Amino acid sequence: MANQKKSSYLTGAAILAATVAVTKVVGMVYKIPLYNLLGDEGTSHFSVMYNIYTFILTIATAGVPVALSRLISAARATNRPNQLRRYYNVGYAAFGLIGLLGAAFMIIFARPLAEFMKDPEVVPGIIALAPAVFFACLDAVLRGHSQGHNNMVPTAVSQIMEVMCKLVFGLAIAWYLSRRGYSLAIVAAGAIVGVTIGMGLSVPALTLMKRRYTARTPMPLINDKPMSRAATLRQLLSVAIPITLSSSVLNIINLLDASLVRGRLNTAAGFPLTDVNILYGVYSKGLTLFTVPSAFITPIAVAVVPVISGAVARRERESAKATMESSMKLTNLLAMPAAVGLAVLSGPIFDVLFPGSNENGPALLSMLGLASYFVCAYLITNGILQASGHEKLALIALPVGGLVKIAVNYVLVGNPAINITGAPIGTLVCYAVITALNIAFITVKMPERPDYLAITARPMACALIMGAAAWGVNGLADRFLLPALGGGRIAGALCLALTVVVAVAVYGALIIALKAVTREDVLLAPGGEKLARLLKLK
Repeated sequence: MANQKKSSYLTGAAILAATVAVTKVVGMVYKIPLYNLLGDEGTSHFSVMYNIYTFILTIATAGVPVALSRLISAARATNRPNQLRRYYNVGYAAFGLIGLLGAAFMIIFARPLAEFMKDPEVVPGIIALAPAVFFACLDAVLRGHSQGHNNMVPTAVSQIMEVMCKLVFGLAIAWYLSRRGYSLAIVAAGAIVGVTIGMGLSVPALTLMKRRYTARTPMPLINDKPMSRAATLRQLLSVAIPITLSSSVLNIINLLDASLVRGRLNTAAGFPLTDVNILYGVYSKGLTLFTVPSAFITPIAVAVVPVISGAVARRERESAKATMESSMKLTNLLAMPAAVGLAVLSGPIFDVLFPGSNENGPALLSMLGLASYFVCAYLITNGILQASGHEKLALIALPVGGLVKIAVNYVLVGNPAINITGAPIGTLVCYAVITALNIAFITVKMPERPDYLAITARPMACALIMGAAAWGVNGLADRFLLPALGGGRIAGALCLALTVVVAVAVYGALIIALKAVTREDVLLAPGGEKLARLLKLK
């Protein structure tokens, strides 16, 4: 039975890991041409709309899937089919109503929200996104139901469906509106409609998958007496609200920070609103690449929780320590080269992906690249704290880091000589502080603390040598290969591809030669067994 549960868990984790990879790739395919179509100014409008939507969506739905999955799973384990149905029915009605209220809030307060974000032109986009909040609430209930049955396929399918709709419908509508000569804000609003379409289509798809699953796996005929609807709702909310609050901390801070950055650029640094949109737009382009490395750390952070929590419960301190060290080392092995690569190659990356952008782009991406490492480190240390029963400590670091970010941005962005460059500095300091606090909590609370030097030194050495190699190869390619290919974006892409291939080869050779990775480290990653065999790790 234990092996079956472990196998089921690992299968679910692998499905979600693969889904993350697919959605990230499709998301990049969507955003790169979209941002080039919108330009810096239009990208700023799009980012403001999406920040508002994400904030309201998190408040409405963040705790729903987790709460339902936990309670439905418990009802299944205790053979209470009627209570299981009650959880689903009450959740669907309650959170559907919350979704309607969230959508109405976005429509009614679209203008005040736009003015709060210092971008009055995004009102149509906020209204266009409002129905997505309602659909997302229903999606969250349906996903929670399937996850409560240890069935991750509907969640994966719906996520891929949503990102594909953004790609197909969002880009098509934006391209059409652009060709018709509409303003950049309207074109951005058209692109955002793809989000609403994706959410809307995923509701019937998830409903159909739920019905098919229920038909294939009938529940036992037990006449259990369910709790009243009011008591069921109270129980759902008691689980969902704390999760929602913890999930909302960074979204609230990011929303406030976006408004602060735009306001300081305008009022303190003295930039007119058009220039504010351009500067914030190029920063938003950098943020798109900044989030990529962390997407591949999330599955590791998810997979490590039951392993560590099981070891802690069995009082196997050495096993818990070994898993912590392996997960942190694996995070370093993946996140450090990604961070160094983004920092070193920020110029050619921006030139290839976002040609014609504001000249600040490479400098912003370089700092965001370094910050991306600390996001990854925050994710894995957060997972370790949650797994070891110290989830409340994990919540302390988030608001502290967020307040530091707001303070740094207030000072630096308001300085005309620094302006938008202060935003990635604030992001870097924010996640560095969060990571430092999490590591301090782990050090104090865990009986067998990790050996930080052992899990950091070799991956860092490999990443730095790789970065030097990438810098050298890119310089040679720019000097000799780029002119030989005639210059231009395609030639730049070929030079960048060559640099990346050489950098990856150098890094791979280094981690093997320096024995920076072990079989135990690799096994924590989805598909780790195959990767260990490929690398011949014994």
